[in-house]
Amino acid sequence: MSWLKNTALTLMCCLPLPLAALEVGDPAPDFTLQASDGNTYTLSDFRDKQAVVLAWFPKAYTRGCTIECKSLAEKGHLIRAYDVTYFMASVDPLEDNTGFAKETGADFPLLSDPDKTAAEAYDVLHMLGYAKRHTFYIDKAGRIARIDTDIKPATAAEDMAATLGELGVAKRVEGP
Repeated sequence: MSWLKNTALTLMCCLPLPLAALEVGDPAPDFTLQASDGNTYTLSDFRDKQAVVLAWFPKAYTRGCTIECKSLAEKGHLIRAYDVTYFMASVDPLEDNTGFAKETGADFPLLSDPDKTAAEAYDVLHMLGYAKRHTFYIDKAGRIARIDTDIKPATAAEDMAATLGELGVAKRVEGP
């Protein structure tokens, strides 16, 4: 029996400790990810320019993710009323997210993180290998302003716009 206890202790000592979960006020982990629109986006490029919303989703072409993406596409004007850039992100390959964006009419970038580095940094990687449905609101200073883990796909756009208002994100100023 002692060999079992020793083996268990050895395994526990060798396993990596989980990273501390991100909290409001923490610096948002930087990322550089390819997107469905053919561009590559780096979070730090937005610092001191505008807020960013990063909406992680589990898997392209699945029911809940399709509903959420269509909500953001059909009612994106509510979000674009604010001085913000918004993305959906998953660990799906770029080709999947590009096709999914076309199928759902997404007029915003879907980011691909197939090596799961950003998903791990944001602590959204599920043990089965997909991203959890969490949304991060990142302020202009690059800090996490809110983390939403209770996403309702059908009202995602309305909820996101309401949260941006609650956080005091500036409205866009229309040109002359």
